[in-house]
This record gives sequence, structure tokens and C-alpha cells, in this order.
Amino acid sequence: MSASSPVSQTEPRLVDQMKRGLDAPICLTWELTYACNLECVHCLSSSGRRDPRELSTDEAKAVLDELRALQVFYINIGGGEPMVRRDFFELVEYAIGNDIGVKFSTNGAFIDADKARRLTAMDYLDIQISLDGTDAVTNDAVRGEGSYDLARRAMDNLADAGFGPFKISVVVTRHNVDQLDEFKALADGYGAQLRVTRLRPSGRGADSWHELHPTNTQQRQIYEWLLAHGDNVLTGDSFFHLNALGESLPGLNMCGAGRVVCLIDPIGDVYACPFVIHDQFKAGSVRDAGGFTDVWRESELFTSLREPGSAGACASCGSYDACQGGCMAAKFFTGLPLDGPDPECVSGHGEAALLAVTSAPRPMMDHSKPARVAGTIRPVTLTRK
Repeated sequence: MSASSPVSQTEPRLVDQMKRGLDAPICLTWELTYACNLECVHCLSSSGRRDPRELSTDEAKAVLDELRALQVFYINIGGGEPMVRRDFFELVEYAIGNDIGVKFSTNGAFIDADKARRLTAMDYLDIQISLDGTDAVTNDAVRGEGSYDLARRAMDNLADAGFGPFKISVVVTRHNVDQLDEFKALADGYGAQLRVTRLRPSGRGADSWHELHPTNTQQRQIYEWLLAHGDNVLTGDSFFHLNALGESLPGLNMCGAGRVVCLIDPIGDVYACPFVIHDQFKAGSVRDAGGFTDVWRESELFTSLREPGSAGACASCGSYDACQGGCMAAKFFTGLPLDGPDPECVSGHGEAALLAVTSAPRPMMDHSKPARVAGTIRPVTLTRK
């Protein structure tokens, strides 16, 4: 779902239609590669090393042809670091040439002055620079030493090239929640737009979530801040679990997994959403005979996700209609049942449920570089394709 869509104001009938699934995803996230120059401790795909099974340029273009036929109007490209791929610009230009808008997320390491000018010359392109602190100490503790300077350099280069309102994308943690005003001021200073997202216990985030996820008090702090600034800040479906506190926040007030959103990973596997890269939520592969189209429209997993769900343990809670039980991925990777409460339930039901958890599923793949030192960047030779 587009992070800028004010779905909280959408007609209920349209929301009901979304729950039943659409002919094509409104928002498709495509991780082009697992290769990355950074090694963020909360990386949802445990990226670092390129997978040798990565889709080729021709295979990626074939998927884009399918998406055009499905009338998908934009895609979110990520990684890993998508600009690591040698064919990055070729694929972006191919998508745009086929009337598919591109939003890509990057740590900014490869946006030098020349590439900033090249990106500025493209139409129908949006860029999100990831930053998790308004100072190097806060940011680099999560994203690695030197990553703050890389991101700021990329922002400066885009601004100098006249790119326009790029996005600054922030994963909110207990260590940067007090910097929300500073993040907004930073974005405003660049003429950019701030995008804040929720930390999920996916990938390496499964190991760092308990340390990084905001406290219950901070959840209310985030909620109140978004009520005051939400009309000018993008959130997508990140914080709908906070709606149980009262007034609904802007954004998609439901889990869109397999209904209006999905993920294609670097080797072509299709998952219900970017935060559940696990076999239990794999619907198929773009390399299957029917391609992406059949996976989206016919897969048993997506069909089941589009069926009416049960409120489960949340049935007796008066806030269920507001928060919809929270995030499927957050529940899954913390060991809670999918019809249970969100682990960050603002009423405290998640904390109580977590006490009974004895084990939690582990992410299926780990592309972290060997002998990882958390929170640091080490020199690494990337295999560019």
C-alpha cells in the first residue's frame, strides 16, 4: 500500500474489498539483491552477501513485463542495497519505460554527484534514504560506523542535483524515538518528506527486536506525535496497532499481506509481505510456470489470507476493530499465534502473551557476512552482477 495513501479516510466498502484481495498488488516490494555494503542489526532480510541464484537481468525484465500487464502502477525496490547490482539503472529505466513508477530504498552509499544527476533526470522515480538517527552516534549504533555520513552525503548530492522531495526513511526504535522532531526538521531542511516505519522482528531484527523495539510508554509517545504530525509524515501500515489508543492514525488500518501487498525476493520467491520471509508465508516463485500473475491470483496461501479472519484471543477486546489485532509478522517472529495479540499491544495483552512463549520461528535465510561484528562496517568486496 502506498505509504502516502490516506486510507483511514477510505470508504469502508473499499477496505472490505482490499481484505478480499485485488487483481494486482497496490504495493509490490522487490528486493533486487541480498548484497549490501552495510550490515544493519535490524535488517529484515539479513542482507550482506549476494545469493548466486539471484534473478538475471532478463528474468527481472520478464517480471516487469508481467507487472505492466497487471497494471501495477509502482514498485518499491530494495535489498540489500539495490544499487549494488550492475544492472540497477537498466532495470529502473526499463520499469519507468513501461509506465511502472519506481520507489527505491537505499543507504545512499552509491549516490555520488554523477549518479544524483542521473537519478534527477528520470521521471516517475522516488528515492528513500534510510537513516536511523539524527546524529552519527545513534544512527551508526544500528546501521554501522560511517553510515550516517554516507546517508547525509547522498542527501546533499540529491539536493545539489535538484532532485526534489526525496524521502528520509526512519525505523523507529527506543533509542531514536526522542529524535522524531529532529528527524522532521532534518527532512524539512532538505525539502524532503519524512517516512517513519515500525521495527519488525524479521531477519536480523529477530535478534535485536527485544533490545530495540519501543517501550509501551514510547508507543504512546509515537502515537501522540503522529496525531500531531501524521498528515505530513508517511507511515503506510506501520502503526495501525496504535489505533487502539483512540483516534485512528493516517495510513492503512489493516494487514495488507497477500491482499494488497507482497514481496518478491532476489531469487524470485514471492512472500505475503516484506516482513515474513519464511517458508510458511512463501506463496510461490516468479520462476514457476504461471509466473508472478498465477502466484498472486491463484496461490493457496494468498487465497487463505483473503478469507475472513477470526479475532481469536482479541475477540473480547473492545479495540479490535480499531487495531485489527496488529501485525502478522510481529506476532509470527515473536512466537505468538496469528490470531493472538500484537506483541506491542498498547493494552498490554502482548506482553502477557509473550511470557508464555517458549520458542519462536527463526528466519529461513541469513545472508549476513561471515564473522559479523554488530553495529560496525568492515571493508568488504561486493560481487557486482
